Amino acid sequence: MTTDKILLSVEHMTMRFGGLVAVDDLSFASKAREITAIIGPNGAGKTTVFNCLTGFYKPMVGRLALHHPRGLMLLERMEEFRIAQQAGVARTFQNIRLFARMTVLENLIVAQHHALMRASLFTVAGLIGLPRYHRAERTAVDKARYWLEQVKLLEYADTAAGTLSYGAQRRLEIARSMCTDPVLLCLDEPAAGLNTQESSELNTLLRRIRDEHGIGLLLIEHDMNVVMGLSDHIVVLDYGRKIADGTPATVRTNPEVIKAYLGEEDDIELPPEVSRGLRLEGDNKD
Repeated sequence: MTTDKILLSVEHMTMRFGGLVAVDDLSFASKAREITAIIGPNGAGKTTVFNCLTGFYKPMVGRLALHHPRGLMLLERMEEFRIAQQAGVARTFQNIRLFARMTVLENLIVAQHHALMRASLFTVAGLIGLPRYHRAERTAVDKARYWLEQVKLLEYADTAAGTLSYGAQRRLEIARSMCTDPVLLCLDEPAAGLNTQESSELNTLLRRIRDEHGIGLLLIEHDMNVVMGLSDHIVVLDYGRKIADGTPATVRTNPEVIKAYLGEEDDIELPPEVSRGLRLEGDNKD
């Protein structure tokens, strides 16, 4: 499902660490209501791109323009916390980052802390029990329960998050991000460690987020089955440089992409986890 509206424009982004060029003059655009995957071999610069988009790093060169409903926002000029709060860019991480001892529901309430603090007039309205704060509390709980239902975790609302299975924790992390009402959701290897059924359920969830909530998704993923079956648009990096940019069908047969994954020899056998996505499967998107 695509639209002509550009949501994110990355223009000439470059990031260096000493003499190492982690991202080299990268430009691409992703659209609203579209899933864009950023793929490439280990060390290609994928996570560095996410770190720049979410404010953890400031790119040395480049313009990161988010076309927000409230107006154009230049992410490279914003502080990290403002990118999340004001620009509406949410992120999940390679390594799950939940509050393990809090309940599943509390993890989603905490994600709405900024809205609750505003409603409480920074604690005053909460302390004296003004109706505006109670309304905000009910709204926060309702939103949390909605997303727990979407990720099939509502029955675990009062369970400590750290006791959930690995796949359930992955889904909870996505639900927590969605509780911030993002316009752009960045997912860093969401399928890592998931079995086949869990990966399929993840694909269904992410399509539903795209289609029903109208946001853009950026995806870093090594599982080519997930990438080729889910993405509308793929950007391929190798040593920080963009080598391909297009639809899954176009990228799958790109000689530079195959070379980046396999090395110089183009007649060797593809590794199974790559071949299933790059060469052997048709485009199985819904």
